Amino acid sequence: MRKLLVLALVGLAAQLVDGALGMAYGLTSSTLLLLVGVAPAAASASVHLAEIGTTLAAGVSHWRFGNVDWRVVSRIALPGAVGAFAGATFLSAISTESAAPWMAGILFTLGAYLLVRFSRPLRTDRRGGRLRSRFLGPLGLVAGFVDATGGGGWGPVATPALLVSGRMEPRKVIGSVDTSEFVVAGAASLGFLIGLGSEGFLLPMVAALLVGGLIAAPIAAWLVRIVPAQLLGATIGGVIVLTNARTLMRSADLGGPARPAVYALLAVAWAAALALAVRALLRTRRQREIAATALAAGPRTSTAVSAPGVVEVDGSPVAAVVSTEVNGVPGSVAVSAPGAPADDRLPTPAAVTSGGAGSR
Repeated sequence: MRKLLVLALVGLAAQLVDGALGMAYGLTSSTLLLLVGVAPAAASASVHLAEIGTTLAAGVSHWRFGNVDWRVVSRIALPGAVGAFAGATFLSAISTESAAPWMAGILFTLGAYLLVRFSRPLRTDRRGGRLRSRFLGPLGLVAGFVDATGGGGWGPVATPALLVSGRMEPRKVIGSVDTSEFVVAGAASLGFLIGLGSEGFLLPMVAALLVGGLIAAPIAAWLVRIVPAQLLGATIGGVIVLTNARTLMRSADLGGPARPAVYALLAVAWAAALALAVRALLRTRRQREIAATALAAGPRTSTAVSAPGVVEVDGSPVAAVVSTEVNGVPGSVAVSAPGAPADDRLPTPAAVTSGGAGSR
């Protein structure tokens, strides 16, 4: 009973992360199941069966908050389902001994990707145009296969690719990926059912993960607007890397003093990624504050920039100091030159023929 309660809390936390980042429910849940000794195929099968319920709840919640682009969902979900079914069939066919390092390797790689991805500033600009099916189809196919064979991966593969395209709002990327995952999870579950039979699903664990995920789904759809994804992504990435490193080192028979050294190196890398994530987050917030302040101040009507230069006065070049502000009147130039009145005005533009910094 205690283990099921812990799994329910893990399902809740995993769904909160997934709803805020558009990824990592499967990664987080599968990593924990592998850590407690569940076979890779059974872990992935159980997580995907639970995801049928959690992704349905997440999709409805994202839809209600306006976070879903149904055009993208329709073009990425079907290829994703094909890839997930193929991946589930593949994982079901290989032995547990072979599957463990394979699955841990995929999870480790995806965790490292999260560390790198969220230690840098996240893209916020958007380009024009729509995402094409020739991009969404292959993306869904690859993401679905990785998701089923790794126990997670739909979000870490699909979400960054859509964000980098710059053609969707981040919240709609997350909402669309979470919504389309319902179809992917169903196809993967079908593949595991055919490959493993019903005994391949650990139903008590499925129920615990499902309950936690269902509670968290509507909260996560709301949190996606306010949670700093930068820190959350780097934190989860480090957890996934450290936990799956254990399986990889055990498979490689790495022991003795080498194992603590590897853990120490990974911990340092995690701390560095977190520091970079904090730095990128603070820099992004400062840029937003500067932009908001400039917007609130309104357009500037004049500038006060002075520089040495040469102007033409009555057809003759004269060394002068040129200023682009005259009594706050935009579009006028003040000239101070030897032999010229201190308040001499020239119509804009002044014929500045050479100089140092120049006026702007």
